[in-house]
Amino acid sequence: MCAANRRIAVKPILKWAGGKTQLIAQLLPHVPERFGTYIEPFVGGGALFFALQPERAILSDSNPELVNLYRQIASDVDAVIERLKRYHNTRADYYDVRAQVWQELDPSEAAARMIYLNRTCFNGLYRVNRKGEFNVPYGRYSNPRICDEENLRAASEVLKRADILCGDFAEILSDHVQAGDFVFLDPPYVPVGKWGDFKRYTKEQFYEADHRRLAEATTRLREHGAWSVLTNSNHPLVRELYGNCSLQVIKTKRNISSDASTRSGEDVIVVMPPKRKTHAILYRNISVPQQAKMYPATRYMGSKRKLLGEIWQVASQFDFRSALDLFSGSGIVGYMFKSMGKSVCCNDYMAMAATFSKAMVENNATTLTDAEVSRILEKPKKVDGFVSRVFKGIFFTDEENATIDALRANIAHLKNPYKRAIAMTALIRACAKKRPRGLFTYVGDRYDDGRRDLKLSIEEQFVECVKSVNAAVFDNGHANRSVWGDALKLDGVSPDLVYIDPPYFTPKSDNEYVRRYHFLEGLARSWKGVEIQEETKTKKFKSYPTPFARKEGAEKAFAEIFDHYRESILIVSYSSNSLPTKEQMMALLSRYKRNVEVLPIDYRYNFGNRSGGETARQNVNEFLFIGY
Repeated sequence: MCAANRRIAVKPILKWAGGKTQLIAQLLPHVPERFGTYIEPFVGGGALFFALQPERAILSDSNPELVNLYRQIASDVDAVIERLKRYHNTRADYYDVRAQVWQELDPSEAAARMIYLNRTCFNGLYRVNRKGEFNVPYGRYSNPRICDEENLRAASEVLKRADILCGDFAEILSDHVQAGDFVFLDPPYVPVGKWGDFKRYTKEQFYEADHRRLAEATTRLREHGAWSVLTNSNHPLVRELYGNCSLQVIKTKRNISSDASTRSGEDVIVVMPPKRKTHAILYRNISVPQQAKMYPATRYMGSKRKLLGEIWQVASQFDFRSALDLFSGSGIVGYMFKSMGKSVCCNDYMAMAATFSKAMVENNATTLTDAEVSRILEKPKKVDGFVSRVFKGIFFTDEENATIDALRANIAHLKNPYKRAIAMTALIRACAKKRPRGLFTYVGDRYDDGRRDLKLSIEEQFVECVKSVNAAVFDNGHANRSVWGDALKLDGVSPDLVYIDPPYFTPKSDNEYVRRYHFLEGLARSWKGVEIQEETKTKKFKSYPTPFARKEGAEKAFAEIFDHYRESILIVSYSSNSLPTKEQMMALLSRYKRNVEVLPIDYRYNFGNRSGGETARQNVNEFLFIGY
């Protein structure tokens, strides 16, 4: 999917042997109108990537210096620009810089060095000797543009949307390509002369066996449902390997050749559409409705707010009237389905989550008035003082604990279940906002970053949260439901579509939502039916048993769920670092659904689910498995 309406012109950062700038006009007509992820395993100069500016991309090359360049432009373009401005176009400076070992430099300095050498060396050539040392002579240009600051910044914005990898093309294609993706393949060309001549102008050793290996990989791509376009020289080997595909021969001019007579030639564009139709190819930028954006923002672990567009792009390909959000969590996905005019049922094993969906999904019309909010804020005649006693000195001040107890008492006396759900949702959210990072796994406020939420009183937070929940209430014309129950024991629901977002299991994971939010869950349940562990500093209570705490339990639970809803369209959110693996999940789904697809989504989690601080907040693939 391309950002066609937002594009500004971006030129390739490097002059590159075999770059495709001159072929862009011929390549663009062969790019599918809609696709999932753009994948280019021989990125080189990246001319087509910069021309398309796709929303999601995987770029790869076997040249680690080139990969470092693109990574640095994406992550710290200012540092690269600053270093580029220090270089001078003199013969002495050139050879001093060329003598440097790029692996020993700071990554941004190494990136700037590569650009400088590329702009000032002979003909923009990239060539290394047997020791891997860059050995192209000085180019003697009078005024090369070493630092194109405007283009570097524009390129940085585009590269930020890409995963930039270093590796063999076969691994990239095997590990990352999914049905509906678009793959552009621009390998080192089959030489029109001898293989030895070809080797002189590239660090790659890409021979006939490699080209045959690539051709075999493209066959698998087609069978898997990906769309591929390949460029190469018009050579008998290429015509042999891709003879059953659409081939277009293009007259081209070679920028680099030792023999002036061979600087013109013929390129071939090979077009390889998928052999099977998939829903993934239909993915398009379908906007989530404005109503869905009314759902109050939350810091809840695992919330899918940032993935709503991708989830709806998948779901919208199917004709369905009813939806079940089986592990509703924050409630945002169920609310999105409600915004789309579907009849929705939200289920979760946590009372807190069920309270959210009661207030904003099941509830179609009821809100809390200002007068009712004022009465809830009044000091009640009778307070049990539970929070003040049990949680003294742990999360909040004595005054704040007393306020929470007072609000609890008044909320409990609300007779209307929807008003009670709105008020309790507001109290839960108010308490979460008053905690640094919104968590209840530590004592005190050592993560206080001074943000506004931490400065407001509980009362002020409660009033604001009521307003945001009230604003989210609307009638979609259906009788929607909120259920507090076990996903494996939910009966009486036969939805057209089931969205499944369970706790993600990894060997090093902490997927216990109750442990992180035990105080909030206690509020929702008024600590009834829970066993507080008095020996713990945070007075947490014993976690609910869940099959997703172990790999074997997760596999069995998925099988039960898939079997139970075998007549429904299934959409499953899961993470690439979780178990079961992607392949195991697809195998499980295939037992019950005729068609199974998987869509990877690049996503940075707000809350890590592993120990290790910042290392836990990692870029991973969030998979959407689709069974239909």
